[in-house]
Amino acid sequence: MSNTENSPALYHPEFERDNCGFGLISHMDGNTSHWLVSTAIEALNRMTHRGAIAADGKSGDGCGLLMKKPSGFLTTVAAETGIELTDGFGVGVAFLDTDENAAQISRATVEKELVDEGLQVTGWRVVPTDSSACGEAAKANQPQIEQIFVNRPDGMDAIDFERHLYVARRRAEKVLEAAGDKEFYMPTFSANVLSYKG
Repeated sequence: MSNTENSPALYHPEFERDNCGFGLISHMDGNTSHWLVSTAIEALNRMTHRGAIAADGKSGDGCGLLMKKPSGFLTTVAAETGIELTDGFGVGVAFLDTDENAAQISRATVEKELVDEGLQVTGWRVVPTDSSACGEAAKANQPQIEQIFVNRPDGMDAIDFERHLYVARRRAEKVLEAAGDKEFYMPTFSANVLSYKG
């Protein structure tokens, strides 16, 4: 018999699981602000007590920020690379292999799954990164980070669009995992939120 069956207590060691820290900060009215982002970053800085720092003293455990999609900013930076976005666009964050051949296979896989969901890719954008603050462990594993943009098709409502983005992302992850791609990862693919993840 397990401890659960022998004891009326609610706590049992077998229920223990490792967890990462979590912080939540928001404007209840849904407004965006620089203060909100800078405060969220400060909250991340205060979570170092979890011990989630590598032996080099600088590399973290992949923490990040999940935020409401910054539509105006993304529309501007997409336009700078020749990508035209409509009001109802979705954006995915993709971690790709630094080997361009492997990265191209990942891109093609994501695009195929999007087409299979009735969607069309508007374009890819390389995300500018600054690795100067990264430790050696992080630099050794730093992926190519790109964003993929998809405009919502005419006649498709927002909920269906979000579902199609999610299904395409999960199918791409499964295909690439089965193919042995250990680098590919998509923190988010959504028309509502965006993840900045380290």
